[in-house]
Amino acid sequence: MIVPRRVALRSLFALAVTAFTGGALGRIAIRPESGGTRDPHAFDEMYRGRRLLGFSGPGGEPTALVDGRPLHLMRCADGGYVTPIDHYESCPTPLAATRAAVDELGTARLSPLAAAHGVTDPTGGSPRGVHA
Repeated sequence: MIVPRRVALRSLFALAVTAFTGGALGRIAIRPESGGTRDPHAFDEMYRGRRLLGFSGPGGEPTALVDGRPLHLMRCADGGYVTPIDHYESCPTPLAATRAAVDELGTARLSPLAAAHGVTDPTGGSPRGVHA
């Protein structure tokens, strides 16, 4: 029996997507530098119709994505976290801060510039191209 080329290509594509997804999720849940322990900043959930994804970024700092868009998390003096969306309430975990941002956003989409909050341009300007 001869398998049509289209069926073979679909099967290979599905296999590749499955392998990539499993590998990516495995890296999110386990930090290699800690000997295979669970990442304390890892989360992957649906909240109010939004997909929230969190993991440890470079240097172990928490990184959060809302519907695939990065959300900047800032550490507070009390050990909690705030976001550019909700500067007024310190949340105990990165997940709680991300949920608070989604609550504030309502039905609005997260701006692509939300991840650039607090990041300065090496030339002295802002990441948005605004110069004062």
